[in-house]
Amino acid sequence: MPYLLDAAYFVLLTICSPVLLLRAWRTGKYRDGHAQKLWGRVPRRLGNAPCLWFHAVSVGEVLLLRPLIADLHRRRPEWEVVISTTTSTGLEVARRTFPDLVTFYAPLDFSWAVSRALSRVRPSALVLVETELWPNLIRAASNQGTRVAVINGRISRRSHPRYRRFRALLAPTLRRLDVVGAQSEESAARFRDIGMLADRVTVTGSIKYDGLEANRDAPKVRSLRRSLGLEGAAGPIFVAGSTMEGEEAVALHAYQTVRVDHPELRLVIVPRHPERGADLARWIESQGHSVWRRSVEHEPPPAPSPGDLPPVLLIDTVGELSSLWGMADLAFVGGSLFPGRGGQNMMEPSAFGASVLFGPHTSNFREAVEGLLDRQAARVVRDADELTEALRSDLAAPESAQARGQGARGFVLAQRGATGRTLALLDRLVGRPQQNTHLHGPLLRMGSESASSAA
Repeated sequence: MPYLLDAAYFVLLTICSPVLLLRAWRTGKYRDGHAQKLWGRVPRRLGNAPCLWFHAVSVGEVLLLRPLIADLHRRRPEWEVVISTTTSTGLEVARRTFPDLVTFYAPLDFSWAVSRALSRVRPSALVLVETELWPNLIRAASNQGTRVAVINGRISRRSHPRYRRFRALLAPTLRRLDVVGAQSEESAARFRDIGMLADRVTVTGSIKYDGLEANRDAPKVRSLRRSLGLEGAAGPIFVAGSTMEGEEAVALHAYQTVRVDHPELRLVIVPRHPERGADLARWIESQGHSVWRRSVEHEPPPAPSPGDLPPVLLIDTVGELSSLWGMADLAFVGGSLFPGRGGQNMMEPSAFGASVLFGPHTSNFREAVEGLLDRQAARVVRDADELTEALRSDLAAPESAQARGQGARGFVLAQRGATGRTLALLDRLVGRPQQNTHLHGPLLRMGSESASSAA
């Protein structure tokens, strides 16, 4: 079985290689971490303490680990923690968010790569964030006695039929999972429906709610506001965040229209993919707007004074959107206007009490969307005209917009508690540490390969 999968992966990688090489040349993606991805040459662990290996695919999954790992360090300081990611942006955010932990690229699901990585880390438990059901990785972990857990597990209504179609192929992988902590009763039922043993599935809730900042005066929010020159700026702020191609044009059109009656309004655009920043800046200027840009491509420019700040700000950095939502009066959450994306995280601006707007395509966050809409704590906009009208009505009746935002904030705060339930699950899975687990100096060190040669 693993060799058949290896052959299938190899064929798929060969077919996709021209596209991957073109993207690597154009954007710089996929250029690093080859030894870790293809050969499993991840950092080697020297100690014998219980070790949790968290695999978080990209930025969103990495960030939701913040409350979990902070609480884990308080409850189980003797446990070691390492984090792997799949994407370069995910790894960048993991290194910045968890500077004291060892982070690395996860091996691709080739049998030799995952076996080598597991033998070097020797985790007590492999903890997969959300739904990362890689057959070779799970099989190799189970075969070496590593417990395997899925936390914050989720199967969407859209993806459920696909999983069910391949239920027979998934069965061997699902049987090797020791536990699944599902986000909701709905996801738990779907895990059971595709073949997961019912007594190994429990509902823990979504950790995403626990990690959300809800204080607009938080240090990171204040610091970012100063660095953008928005401290003391008059007028409301409209943040269009996690935008995909085409959504910036919709947001800019709505902003241009309502600004006629509200000239003090400022627009902050935060694209989902930072590599689009340069093209977006040129396009915004071609529409007749001066733009102040904070970018991953160069050092941040000096913060202008509020009077000198252009009305349009473009922020194509990584990991700052969660704080940017804290200065938004009006928030449009991207990835939602056009089919195929499933929406982005509308819970972050909701936690800050912003007036939240998003498109109709939000299948990735269906439970959260239903909760917000049931409480009339968010609004759905389907095109540029509806976004324009929503902005116009919020600006004309700020008290109503603020009440809607407070309703969203109240909904988010009421959902908290998943972190504690998930930690209890992991605690039972790993068990209490044995007597020799006090040997936990440096968590990981490289073996014969240096960190740079492994990249």
